[in-house]
Amino acid sequence: MIWPSYILPVLFAAVLLVAAFRRVKAYDCFAEGVKGVLPLLASLFPYIAGITVLAELFEASGLSAGLRSALSPAFTALGVPEEIAPLFLIKPFSGSGSLSLLGDLLSRYGADSYIGRCASVVYASGETVFYLSALYFAGRGGKRPALPVFIAFVANFLSALLGCLFCRIL
Repeated sequence: MIWPSYILPVLFAAVLLVAAFRRVKAYDCFAEGVKGVLPLLASLFPYIAGITVLAELFEASGLSAGLRSALSPAFTALGVPEEIAPLFLIKPFSGSGSLSLLGDLLSRYGADSYIGRCASVVYASGETVFYLSALYFAGRGGKRPALPVFIAFVANFLSALLGCLFCRIL
């Protein structure tokens, strides 16, 4: 199937054709839109940098490994393979780190194994809560993010647990 590779070029061409038909200066509109993004990026950068540093410190300090070994019996009791415990801990902090862990688990155990299926579900069922919270609350001023972040973190955890349960049943 080669047609999906043509979707974006056709979409861009269609936008440019409609803009030309309506006599709209497409590049000028694009440049104007980009100007509005720069202040947003400037306000988001400190939050993104902070979350990135905290995620690296969480792994480098050994806190991740200690938490993983402390929670391993609880994960086993809940039916979650011990091997994917790091994925549970890293996913809320780092999307690229969790993708790397997923790739390692899939290459080690295979995509069709219970560990591979469960790891895939854990990766897909959650989001990088702290990164997205930093993005969302950067523009919110004095709002307190603790409760929404906690709720999102618990929802991610429960959806991953339920996903592993479904992998075991199916």
